[in-house]
Amino acid sequence: MAKMPLLIPSIAEQRQIGSFFKQLDNTITLHQRKIEALKQMKKGFLQQLFPEKGENIPKVRFTDFKEEWEQRKFEDSFNFPVSTNSLSRAMLNYDRGEVKSVHYGDVLIKYPAILNVKTAQIPFINNGTRENFKSNLLKNGDLIFADAAEDESVGKAVEVNALTDEYLVSGLHTIVARPKGKMAEFFLGYYINSEIYHRQLLRLMQGTKVSAISKKNLLETEVLFPTRIEEQKKIGNFFKQLDDTITLHQTKLDQLKKLKTAFLQNMFI
Repeated sequence: MAKMPLLIPSIAEQRQIGSFFKQLDNTITLHQRKIEALKQMKKGFLQQLFPEKGENIPKVRFTDFKEEWEQRKFEDSFNFPVSTNSLSRAMLNYDRGEVKSVHYGDVLIKYPAILNVKTAQIPFINNGTRENFKSNLLKNGDLIFADAAEDESVGKAVEVNALTDEYLVSGLHTIVARPKGKMAEFFLGYYINSEIYHRQLLRLMQGTKVSAISKKNLLETEVLFPTRIEEQKKIGNFFKQLDDTITLHQTKLDQLKKLKTAFLQNMFI
C-alpha cells in the first residue's frame, strides 16, 4: 500500500470536479427538501380537508361548497362483494399471466392510496385464468384494505383506478369494500387513509405481535362524505395532483442519485 502511486489531477481540475459534485449535492438536497415540504403539506391538508370526529364541516373547504357532510355507517355505504384468495408470493410472478392479484404487503408498503392498475407493479397469478376468478374480479372504485400488519398501518387501503380490460383480484390478508353509491374517483382512497378515519380502526385492532382488523371491525366505523360529487372531485383531484408532484420530484431525485453514483465511478481512476 505504501508504494501504491496516488493519481492526483491538477489544482484547476480538482476545483472543477469538486464544484461539479457540490452543485449536484445542492440539487439533490433541494429536491429532498421539496419532497419533505410537499409531504408535510399533504399531511396538513389531510387533517384540514376532512371533518374531525363529531363535526360535519371540514376546517378548510374549496369555494362554492357550504353544505354539511353526510355521516353514515360503513355498512350503509359499502358492501363486501368478492372473496379474496390465499395465494402466497410463490404463486405469483411479474412476467406473464391473465389475472393479476393484489398482495397485502404491497398495499402496506409499495402502493399509494390510488392504485393505478396501468402503471403499478401488480403480479400475475401463475396459471390463473379469468374463468377461475370471474366471480371475484375487482372494479374501479373498489377499496382494498390490508387486514394485517406488524404495526398501526393495518387498515391501510388502496382505491382501484384505471382498470379497463385487465383482470384483477385481491389476495391473502385483504378485504375488498365496494361503494354502494356513486363516488368521485380518488376521494375514497384519500379519505379512508386519512388519520381522521384511521383513528377509528386503531381502537378495533386485535392481536399483539401482528395487528389485525376484520370485516366486522370495518362495519363498526362511520364515514363522512360531501353531499355533492363536485366537492368530492375537488378534494380527490387536489390530493392526486399533490401525489403526482411528489412522485415527479422523487423520480428526479432518484435519477440525480444514480447520476452522482455513475460520475463517482467514472471521474476517478
